[in-house]
Amino acid sequence: MANFSKSNAPQFSMDVYQNEYLPEGGREVNAIVTVTSTGGGTIGSAVAAPHLWSAEQGPSAAVALMVDCSGSMDYPPTKMRNARDATAAAIDTLRDGVHFAVIGGTHVGKEVYPGNGGLAVADATTRHQAKQALRKLSPGGGTAIGTWLRLADQLLSSADVAIRHGILLTDGRNEHESPEDLKASLDACAGRFTCDARGVGTDWEVKEVTGIASALLGTADIVADPAGLAADFTQMMEAAMGKEVADVALRVWTPVGTTIKFVKQVAPTVEQLTDRRTEAGPRAGDYPTGSWGDESRDYHVCVEVPAANIGQEMLAARVSLVVPQPDGSTQNLGAQGLVRAVWTDDMVASTSINPQVAHYTGQAELAQAIQQGLDLRKAGDIDGATAKLGRAVQLANNSGNADTAKLLSKVVDVVDATTGTVRLKAKVEEADEMTLETRSTKTVRVKK
Repeated sequence: MANFSKSNAPQFSMDVYQNEYLPEGGREVNAIVTVTSTGGGTIGSAVAAPHLWSAEQGPSAAVALMVDCSGSMDYPPTKMRNARDATAAAIDTLRDGVHFAVIGGTHVGKEVYPGNGGLAVADATTRHQAKQALRKLSPGGGTAIGTWLRLADQLLSSADVAIRHGILLTDGRNEHESPEDLKASLDACAGRFTCDARGVGTDWEVKEVTGIASALLGTADIVADPAGLAADFTQMMEAAMGKEVADVALRVWTPVGTTIKFVKQVAPTVEQLTDRRTEAGPRAGDYPTGSWGDESRDYHVCVEVPAANIGQEMLAARVSLVVPQPDGSTQNLGAQGLVRAVWTDDMVASTSINPQVAHYTGQAELAQAIQQGLDLRKAGDIDGATAKLGRAVQLANNSGNADTAKLLSKVVDVVDATTGTVRLKAKVEEADEMTLETRSTKTVRVKK
């Protein structure tokens, strides 16, 4: 067994951006907490039990690939072929030693490979066998995604590994189980593995695919042209192979009399975490963030503090990072951020908004405006849709979110971006509208 030293530990750091000054009677404190993880390939017993980590290969991992094999994958016939090729490309990207399985998804989840109720271990032989098994996949049957996820959970939990991850591809709506059944499956799988979800073509439901990724702390995207699947699957698998610490939680402690209004991830995407809190001892709660590789993410923490007099100051919240251990305890990752409140009669100090907070408040509003605008457009409310999407154009323009601005310009004609004056396009390609909706929560970071 490798000998672990402190240098094997992942390096997590935390920065807090806020305006801590409040006017007399002021109670709301906002802060942006930036969490950064560095030191790829050097993560050891600090976060994973030593037997789950090797110096040569990094943390042990298991991946389940769920491929839609419902009847609609036959239209056009190239769709199924592209899905098989993409899955093969992802299998080629698995590092040696990673446990994996392939699941064919219809109205039931079926084991495609290895097919023995467990997982295979990636090497040249098993990769070849898995790709042979993929050739037998043929479209037929319905779509019940909850059954695919439950099978993935069953297979992934059969291995004693540090990282568990799923990749899910669907081309259609989840028509063969109720929304309640899917939600029950997501609830059962949440916290057990992370999952990236992709919709191929344009016959699937955006809110279903983004809902799956959100519940399982993964990414969601559209691959409008099935020919783009192999590149996308390779990239997803590379990202999964780069993950080194699973189940990291943001622990927020607040003093007596202070309440948390919300906690949300604001970069690289907007993700509400408020309702996912689990209690962690007196006045502390844990918010799940999923698996981490070498990356940086931003979180918006908003708390309400008790009223205080001019000149008083207090610690409004303390933010740290923890990882659950097999024995039920938690390991603290060492990074910590403090959110403060100081009451002042200096009007300039107490009314200025911190640039990070202002930026991400705008990015969260941008995501909401797009989603509301597209819903109104579908419902036939042209005026409402125009107003919301106009506001989205204005916010995207002001914050320099060029990717979102470009997606918006395929759905509306922009008359004046600075004022948000737009006209809805008479004809919009379905793929363009779905891409805008799927990527609406992607944000840009503050320009330093």
